Amino acid sequence: MGTFDAEGVYHPRPVVADDLDEATLEDAVVRSIVDFDDGDIVEGTVVKIDRDEVLLDIGFKSEGVIPARELSIRNDVDPYEVVSLGDRIEALVLQKEDKEGRLVLSKKRAQYERAWGTIEKIKEANGVVKGPVIEVVKGGLIVDIGLRGFLPASLVELRRVRELQPYVGRVIEAKIIELDRNRNNVVLSRRAWLEETQREQRGDFLANLKPGERRRGVVSSVVNFGAFVDLGGMDGLIHVSELSWKHVDHPSSVVQVGDEVEVEVLDVDLEKERISLSLKNTQVDPWQEFANTHHVGELVYGRITKLVPFGAFVQVGDGIEGLVHISEMAVHHVDLPEQVVQPGEELWVKIIDIDLQRRRISLSIKQAAEGGDVSAEYRDAFGEHAYDEQGNYIGYDYSTAEFTPETEAQAAWADYQPEVEGTTTADEGQSAEPSDD
Repeated sequence: MGTFDAEGVYHPRPVVADDLDEATLEDAVVRSIVDFDDGDIVEGTVVKIDRDEVLLDIGFKSEGVIPARELSIRNDVDPYEVVSLGDRIEALVLQKEDKEGRLVLSKKRAQYERAWGTIEKIKEANGVVKGPVIEVVKGGLIVDIGLRGFLPASLVELRRVRELQPYVGRVIEAKIIELDRNRNNVVLSRRAWLEETQREQRGDFLANLKPGERRRGVVSSVVNFGAFVDLGGMDGLIHVSELSWKHVDHPSSVVQVGDEVEVEVLDVDLEKERISLSLKNTQVDPWQEFANTHHVGELVYGRITKLVPFGAFVQVGDGIEGLVHISEMAVHHVDLPEQVVQPGEELWVKIIDIDLQRRRISLSIKQAAEGGDVSAEYRDAFGEHAYDEQGNYIGYDYSTAEFTPETEAQAAWADYQPEVEGTTTADEGQSAEPSDD
């Protein structure tokens, strides 16, 4: 072969000595010309590059022509981006001689033929192909694996991807899930490769994950029954019952996709590869907090949330509800809870039992009228004259003009104080019976 100068011009190799062993020059020429047929793959050197074609010296009597459309499986490529002067490449013979007498070659079809053989072997071995994403098409991506491999959008990631354009130019790995040479059809799955790659990693991850430990993660999806959290390679589920100590109507009211959260591992199922998580266990248990700061016999202020045939539920703390049994609503017989209270009404109740294990609080309206120790969070709302030396609530002196209820809590408490002249107060050891009104 010849050489190229600094400007890229090709110069044939000059003959400087008679080194022919053949009897005649004609014999030498015949022996130097390669023999091939249409459909054969030949190898040669790129000797010229134009905008619409490339010339390839394959040792034939004339250079072969590779039209621009036959250079690459990519559409509308610049020949200068595909080959360079002096490159040794393979090409498939399309026509040994066209109507203009030219040898017509195809680089992309040679690449296609080679690729099919390689890809068939990879498919048989359940291997992996690798190549750049070259195009976004309807329903997925085209990957250059020596030929055009189709990667459906649903198989790009472990979850459905909405925006495909950012993948163009990325080199990805994928499994071959469908191969049909007659139809020129190659279907790939990157998701299958990701699942296979992560399977071993998941095993190690699960083996090192212990119930009771806390991990940070990102909420990856929210569904009706809970939220999935990416712990860094694997997702765990926070069931809706483990999202909050409060009642949750829908998980989206607690967390959103993308939120960073701290969770506690509840359970790890190695066989099913499932992780159960809890968000509420990383938060203060309001029931425990309530039990630590309140005691039986204490007065608390609350709001009626619901009436039931056997009584009424009263919210006495953030996410804390207690039950006033119908027998504890008044000193007189009560047939229906609505005879005494209504939903939304605020009033004082006395704690008569706290069952932390079962998360139940028993309350009494009628016993609240007897007075008692007011919970600490409400004491600042009352003057010191309302308590005795032991901190028990003893009521107000209605005979003085100085008293004026200053808070809603005070006004509610007043409903349970004696309003008729001559009735004794709670500090005298007697309970004041509320009127039927």
